[in-house]
Amino acid sequence: MRAVDIIIKKRDGQALSNEEIGYFIQAYTRGDIPDYQASALAMAILLRGMTPRETTDLTLAMAHSGDLLDLSSVVPLAVDKHSTGGVGDKTTLVVEPTVAACGLPVGKMSGRGLGFSGGTIDKLESIPGYRVNLSTQEFLRQLAQIGLVLTGQSADLAPADGKLYALRDVTGTIEAIPLIASSIMSKKLAAGAQAIVLDVKWGSGAFMHTLDEARQLAILMTEIAHLAGRKAVALLADMNQPLGYAVGNALEVKEAIATLKLSSPADEKIGREVGADFYQHCLTIAGHMLVLGGKAPEMSAAQEMAAKAIFSGRAWEKFHQLVQTQGGEVKAIEDPSRLPAARLVKTISAPRAGCIQGIHAQAVGETAVLLGAGRARKGDAINHAVGIVIHCKVGDWIEKGQPLFTIHADDPSRLAQAEAQLSAAHTWSDAPVERLPLFYGVISPGE
Repeated sequence: MRAVDIIIKKRDGQALSNEEIGYFIQAYTRGDIPDYQASALAMAILLRGMTPRETTDLTLAMAHSGDLLDLSSVVPLAVDKHSTGGVGDKTTLVVEPTVAACGLPVGKMSGRGLGFSGGTIDKLESIPGYRVNLSTQEFLRQLAQIGLVLTGQSADLAPADGKLYALRDVTGTIEAIPLIASSIMSKKLAAGAQAIVLDVKWGSGAFMHTLDEARQLAILMTEIAHLAGRKAVALLADMNQPLGYAVGNALEVKEAIATLKLSSPADEKIGREVGADFYQHCLTIAGHMLVLGGKAPEMSAAQEMAAKAIFSGRAWEKFHQLVQTQGGEVKAIEDPSRLPAARLVKTISAPRAGCIQGIHAQAVGETAVLLGAGRARKGDAINHAVGIVIHCKVGDWIEKGQPLFTIHADDPSRLAQAEAQLSAAHTWSDAPVERLPLFYGVISPGE
């Protein structure tokens, strides 16, 4: 076989065979196929699509490009969650320790940011010393010891995805549904979780811009899980505004810490330091994980269990244990002022009174990248200190002069550009505006 023939076949809209997909993935993983040919195939897939059979074959080929973990020898049942990406989505930092605090082991390998969408690993690296490169043996040992692991993708698990993941970020192929589905599910299958909750975002700040696209991706991923013998459920979640308030790595860690330290549903930090939408989003995701993992019979009991884990301090203790076990500086999470901080901080006030009609999430995410919180090119360094805090949500009534957003920057010219972009990202109404829903449905295999 030749890589160019496979590229041409997909370019012309034909379905690839299992053998062709397997050959290409194996050869690319070995380094026999260069990045430019993998980029060409990724673009052909974006433009021409793949059948469900092709996507499943691609997923399995990527999963089998390296080792496959069997967690059953370590824990009776491990559950995982994955978000398809969004702006201000620091959900993993709260949900994983909350679920683990409820007695359900969580072993997760996360990725870095893609485009304007932040990555969990980039956020965790805001914590000095935190190790995101655990070996497979370290992953298994830590899961057995504390029931919680949050690390980067191991080099020996789905290495094909590791290479393609970075390539998609800089070749305009992030949005391809077959590539998204195969990337997510190959990692989940390789990492060994027996139950998976998929947080599928749609909207201006997601790679799926319509609800129909999000539903298509959710159905595809749950079916792949079903075919692979795993339990899965997918939630269709809103990303038409940033999730929570903070956008940017250290800033998002601070909001996650504030969430883990909530004392009650009436805690005054909710609506000030912690977005009410973010808190509810975390409870919902955690609830589905606890139901899928057999810790609760239904959602209301599961969400109550998750809330108690947070308010009792057990979720915070589990996060503290996670950071300490993976080499992070615990003083930096005990006192978040020790986390990376930007040199320039400027709060922009509302230019008028009115109701917030929209906050364009992609524009906010792209502004964070402009400030240095994300990557414009493969291999770019991340500035963990910079970012944005959005002080309002769609549907909020704001008075003139009230804080609208705060920019954390290290460069005066970028700060000025960010101010202009963020001001344009906010739209206003003189009439009341309905708040955006958090979720639009739940997808299980066969639906």
